[in-house]
Amino acid sequence: MLKGKHIVIGVTGGIAVYKAVDVVSRLKKLGADITVIMTKNATEFVSPLTFRSLALNEVVVDMFKPPTTWDVEHIAIAQRADLFLVAPATANIIGKMAHGIADDMLSTVVMATKAPVWVAPAMNTGMYTNPVVQRNMDDLRSLGYQFIDPDSGRLACGDIGAGKFAQPERIVDTIVRAFRDKDLEGKHYLITAGPTQEAIDPVRYITNHASGKMGYALAEEVLSRGGQVTLVSGPVHLDPPRGAELVPVVSSQDMFEAVMARADHADVIIKSAAVADYTPSDYSPVKMKKSDGNLSIGLKRTQDIAKNLGQQIGQQVFVGFAAETHDLIENGKKKIKSKGFDFIVCNDISQAGAGFKSDTNIVTLIDKDEKVVAYEKMLKTDLACVIIDKTKTYMK
Repeated sequence: MLKGKHIVIGVTGGIAVYKAVDVVSRLKKLGADITVIMTKNATEFVSPLTFRSLALNEVVVDMFKPPTTWDVEHIAIAQRADLFLVAPATANIIGKMAHGIADDMLSTVVMATKAPVWVAPAMNTGMYTNPVVQRNMDDLRSLGYQFIDPDSGRLACGDIGAGKFAQPERIVDTIVRAFRDKDLEGKHYLITAGPTQEAIDPVRYITNHASGKMGYALAEEVLSRGGQVTLVSGPVHLDPPRGAELVPVVSSQDMFEAVMARADHADVIIKSAAVADYTPSDYSPVKMKKSDGNLSIGLKRTQDIAKNLGQQIGQQVFVGFAAETHDLIENGKKKIKSKGFDFIVCNDISQAGAGFKSDTNIVTLIDKDEKVVAYEKMLKTDLACVIIDKTKTYMK
């Protein structure tokens, strides 16, 4: 994802430095060329050797170390940067940046760069909420600096509150998004994800194995390209994509109502959720007690969300999913006609690496003209890019 991109990472002195090691590792695995600049205080927490081993580049610490080339080092680093990330950023470096102080290598290079600068603060809650620190951050935002807000929770000092270094995966996702073309600006995607749960009684329900990973990957892809996302999600164990409007639902009826109420405002509708086709005919308000005999539960059809949407769809791009165990192409073609999809994403869940809960998928895309394109196994994050690219070809 980041091949050919040069990222300069400024590391300042705080206990969260050890998490910056993970950030560097993740960015490197995505292909980025990384230069790490450490303040002297940062080296008290983690050795420069650690960052050098991960970034596979020399780590810069000393402003006055004899140069290995005849470049003016701080200018050369600043000019090479495609993006500058300060992580963790202490109150001290934020104050320096806000007031134009350049008294070490990191603050000097930040001053000299013309690359976008992202700042990931990490500090004690009292420091983070201090009006002076907040004012400094506001001043930097007004100048175009962008912040990755810290998490809230238990800090190293034992306090509980805001100021906890953002999770490395969130920082990396933010940086990846920053490099993406914003080709979906002004476009609104309505995406469904996950399973539904159909209650039998207050204890039991009927559901399926859907994890929501595909729908959430689609949402992340749209957001990374500047689009808006409304994500109608059944119960899953995934962190909601930052920036999406999350609409949590439980039952198929909940999802039906949520989708139908929002469909008119979307440019693209993607039905990736595994919605129950049947729900118990009678819900018991009290727990059904077991007995020695068998138990029969009557089932009735749920409302067909895709069919209802297909009947009222206007200019929106409409995409469906089909999880099958046999007759993949035949069933996919039938479904695309009966529901009114522009194209459908079909997968044979009996194949290894193509079923629910997996991070990968093996799919065949069928469009309304019955053109069939099969894809090899790929990560769902990569497949999300394929699907979103295809939605663009249908946009008016």
